[in-house]
Amino acid sequence: MVMALWSGIANWQRKKKEWRKLLSTTQHHQRYTSLSDGNLDLFLSDSLCPLHHLPKAKPSQSPSSSLPAALLRLFRKLCNSQAPSQTPPFQGRTPLVRAATIEEIEAEKAAIEKDAKSRMDRTIDNVRTNFSSIRTGRANPAMLDKIEVEYYGSPVSLKSIAQISTPDASSLLVQPYDKSSLKAIEKTIVSSDLGMTPNNDGESIQLRIPQLTSDRRKELSKIVAKQAEEGKVALRNIRRDALKAYDKLEKEKKLSEDNVKDLSSDLQKLTDEYMKKVDTIFKQKEKELLTV
Repeated sequence: MVMALWSGIANWQRKKKEWRKLLSTTQHHQRYTSLSDGNLDLFLSDSLCPLHHLPKAKPSQSPSSSLPAALLRLFRKLCNSQAPSQTPPFQGRTPLVRAATIEEIEAEKAAIEKDAKSRMDRTIDNVRTNFSSIRTGRANPAMLDKIEVEYYGSPVSLKSIAQISTPDASSLLVQPYDKSSLKAIEKTIVSSDLGMTPNNDGESIQLRIPQLTSDRRKELSKIVAKQAEEGKVALRNIRRDALKAYDKLEKEKKLSEDNVKDLSSDLQKLTDEYMKKVDTIFKQKEKELLTV
C-alpha cells in the first residue's frame, strides 16, 4: 500500500511535468508557463486534471499494476477541494498607471500658484472698492460706484450711463448721457444710504458732501476695520485652498513631503505680502476718515 502511494505521488509529479511541457507549446504559453507548482496543482485540479480521467482500479488488478481505488478517490477529493476560482490567473493584478511627467507636475504647480495669486489680487481690488464707497468728507467719484439705476427696465451702474466728476473737494457732478434718465438717477440717490441730497437742474445733478461729525467718523472707522478683516479672512481661505491642492499632489506621489513644505513656505510669504497690502490700504482710509 505504501509503495502504491509513493507510486501515485510520483505519477502525479510526472503528470505535472507533462502538462507544463504541453502548456508551454500552446497559445496559453504566456499565461501558464510562469505558474508556480502550487498554482499548477490548482490548475490541474480543474477538468484537465489527469486524475479525473484515470480509470478506477478493477478488482483483478494488483496494487503494483494500478493505483488502488481508495487512493484514486483520495486524489480526486484533493483535486475537487482545491478547485480554482473562476478568476483566471493574474486577472486580479492592479493595472499599470502612467506616471506624470516632470513637465505635467510643474504645470500643475504653476496653475495652483497662478490661481492663488489671481484670487488674492481680486481680493485686494474688492477691499479697495469697498473702501472707496465710504465717504470721508472729500468728494470722490468712487463714492457712487455701488449706485445702480433702473434704466429701461434693467438695473445698470450709474457710472455706465453718466459722467461723474468733482468740481471741488466737497461736491460731485453727475452728467447723464441721456437726459431722460435724470429723474431715475435722482430717485436712486435719494433712496440710497449716501446721506446726500441731489440738486437736479435739468441738465445735471450736483451732490454736496456734508462734513462728517466726530462720532460718524469713528463709526465709519469701525466699518472700514471690519471690511479689512474680511479681506484678510478671504486671503487665508485662498491660502488654505492652495495648501489642499499641494496635499493632493503629495498623496498622488507627484510631490515629496519636502517639496510641499517648500511650496507651503513660499505660499505663506505670498499671503503675508498681501496681508500687508490690506493693512496699508486700511491705514490710508482710516487716516482719511479721521482727518477733519
